[in-house]
Amino acid sequence: MRGNYQQDPQVGGRGCWKPKKMGNADTKLHFRKAVIQLTTKTQPVEATDNVFWDQFWAECSIAVQDVFALVPAAEIRAVREESPSNLATLCYKAVERLVQCANSGCPSEKERQIVLNCTRLLTRILPYIFEDADWRGFFWSTIPGTKKSGSLDEGADENEARPLAESLLLTIADLLFCPDFTVQSHKKNNPDASEEMRSIDSCEYIWEAGVGFAQSPPLNYIHDLNRTELLKLLLTCFSEAMYLSPLSDSQVLNPWVSFFCSAENRHALPLFTSLLNVVCSYDPVGYGIPYNHLLFSDYREQLVEQALQVLIVTLEHETGSAVSAALQALDSSSSNPPEELEPAGPDNLFVNYLSRIHREEDLSFVLRGFAQLLNNPLIQTYLPRSTKKIHFHQELLILFWKCCDFNKKFLFFVLKSSDVLEMLVPILFYLNDARADQSRVGLMHIGVFILLLLSGERNFGVRLNKPYTLRVPMDISVFTGTHADLLIVIFHKIITCGHQRLHPLFDCLLTIIVNISPYLKSLSMVAANKLLHLLEAFSMPWYLLSAPQNHNLVFFLLEVFNNIIQYQFDGNFNLVYAIIRKRNVFHQLANLPTDEGSIQKTLQKKKKKSGISRLNSTDVESMESSRPAAPAEPGTLKATLEATPGIDKITEKSQVSEDGTMIALPRSSSPATPPHRGAINGASDTESNSERDHEVFTRSQTSRSRMSSVSSTVAWTANSDWMLSWKSRLPLQTIMRLLQVLVPQVEKICIDKGLTDESEILRFLQHGTLVGLLPVPHPILIRKYQANSGTAMWFRTYMWGVIYLRNVDPPIWYDTDIRLFEIQRI
Repeated sequence: MRGNYQQDPQVGGRGCWKPKKMGNADTKLHFRKAVIQLTTKTQPVEATDNVFWDQFWAECSIAVQDVFALVPAAEIRAVREESPSNLATLCYKAVERLVQCANSGCPSEKERQIVLNCTRLLTRILPYIFEDADWRGFFWSTIPGTKKSGSLDEGADENEARPLAESLLLTIADLLFCPDFTVQSHKKNNPDASEEMRSIDSCEYIWEAGVGFAQSPPLNYIHDLNRTELLKLLLTCFSEAMYLSPLSDSQVLNPWVSFFCSAENRHALPLFTSLLNVVCSYDPVGYGIPYNHLLFSDYREQLVEQALQVLIVTLEHETGSAVSAALQALDSSSSNPPEELEPAGPDNLFVNYLSRIHREEDLSFVLRGFAQLLNNPLIQTYLPRSTKKIHFHQELLILFWKCCDFNKKFLFFVLKSSDVLEMLVPILFYLNDARADQSRVGLMHIGVFILLLLSGERNFGVRLNKPYTLRVPMDISVFTGTHADLLIVIFHKIITCGHQRLHPLFDCLLTIIVNISPYLKSLSMVAANKLLHLLEAFSMPWYLLSAPQNHNLVFFLLEVFNNIIQYQFDGNFNLVYAIIRKRNVFHQLANLPTDEGSIQKTLQKKKKKSGISRLNSTDVESMESSRPAAPAEPGTLKATLEATPGIDKITEKSQVSEDGTMIALPRSSSPATPPHRGAINGASDTESNSERDHEVFTRSQTSRSRMSSVSSTVAWTANSDWMLSWKSRLPLQTIMRLLQVLVPQVEKICIDKGLTDESEILRFLQHGTLVGLLPVPHPILIRKYQANSGTAMWFRTYMWGVIYLRNVDPPIWYDTDIRLFEIQRI
């Protein structure tokens, strides 16, 4: 026996051995012969012919990579088309063996091997079942002899038959809490493993300490590997969603997820807790030994990745209205969480459990887990590449989004302390790093959506005033200031140096700055200049005339300046000075020509301009010691994404009252609003119209709306009436009054004292005041993220695209007929 085992260096305990892989040439040949027999048989093989079927799982151990190599896609499709009954029987027999092994408790090594072989084979075959619409219902048909209890018994009553999918899902859940296979047995000598399986309380076998569980079971790499394989099969079961067009009814629940997360699954609570705790407790750095990740295999990382992907899929809510209903219910009754989180279909217990997490220590544990993992790539060491870097940050951001979306207590917990900055810095790091890479457009969107969600809360803006002292290497201008400065500098970099497919994000980026602007106590000179540069670029006449919604960006920036001047004037002398220096930009805006002749002249000049290069900053920036954001390598795969709705569709306006509470404003505003309010609301009116035009265009152009094209202007040309309609609403009164008061004073100081040094002017502005000189302060308007069906579909395509691209060993869905998105090469 000794020769068949090898020591595993990852496990520090004595006597920790693992069996060698038995995937030798004879084993593979035997398995390959069985596959060939199946593909060449023209007559159906009886389900009772166990000698034939056992060749696939009972004879030997086949590594998952070998299963994928020895069962080619063409042969699976051939059996599906030419011998459908044999494929059906293969699936049925594989599930049957899994059920039998789960019921027995897998007491022997042979039974555990059968479970793994069946798991690998089903993982290989299921995508080819899903890609054919005629086969999709197969797993939901009842198999004769399948009892409702989940066990397979020839003598069962037909009325109690359970669909094959339900048997498979319940069996996977059982196997994930199988003593000595996926969890540590609590009984030293237990002769009756099947009895233990039937009576097991899986809440006592939660995989890791954390939410709702205090004990941390000893690490066992074999258990981790077995859990990972079962979770991979579970994820494959859920992936039927990838084979449905995004235009199909988005209200239809994923039947695999719905059943698995229903009360039918007795392990729902311990499994949800196990997955969450495994993710949030994972420490990729370990004991901090340099290069430890190069010396040892980290089996826990594979488990964390699969757990994370299963979590984000099971927590998928189908409708925005359901999310809103859940959050409103939590708001109105914090002590009694809602019984029903999904108005339609069965309750998703995973969503339910997530929404009920409320203990301070549990919320802290989850947030700490997110912060530690997301900050992992930012860790600086003197030895290059000496610490392990994780690669599942996109899945982490999706899970963080779902935690904030489904559990408002978690969102408020995140925002109530400076811990939110532990999330902000890595998100900004990822945004800056991905801005030039077209394969990471989805990452850019999820990061911006999270910041949009957080910016809807006052506490987020207030926390941003904390000084930024970290020195994370990012290719941005060196500055001394706050986290708000960091955010503005990076947003400026994304807008001016990002690729063209980021255009749809411009209004989101500026909305975030608008939302935080009333709370920013002191912007640095670098950040102030960046904001003025954006206004200068966006207010160029030829840019304003390039698309029907471009002027909205000017409205957003003017709103930022108005908010800071009216509510945070005292500490923002840098911004005031920058406004004075760039006063010509505001005067040019106020005097924009609107006659047809001037418009035509500008449009002629516009043709000479080229792309987004018009926004590139001419400033020579001081770079920190960091590598610049790089474009995608040629040949990089990316998944296409659904178009995101316009900013007015994904936000709702709330007005901040004097006591700090927010009052939601109605969707549409009357055209006869007072000048200042009209200026604010008018921007959104224009947004609505342009978004409507955009929707009509995308539907008429293609049956599947994609984000590949930024241009959405169909035969649209600027004219005098259109320009007058928004120019008359530009909110310039406050800024013009500021310039009217301060410019003469600053000029007088310069002449009287012969100043050439701006520090004296800044000192003057720092101690100046405009009390009683400015117009009456306007109400603070916050645009809060609002869930809707458009963003729900975007999240679904993005999430499954990430999962598809991240599962390459084995490549579960590669070369199958995916319909939810397309895979393209850069």
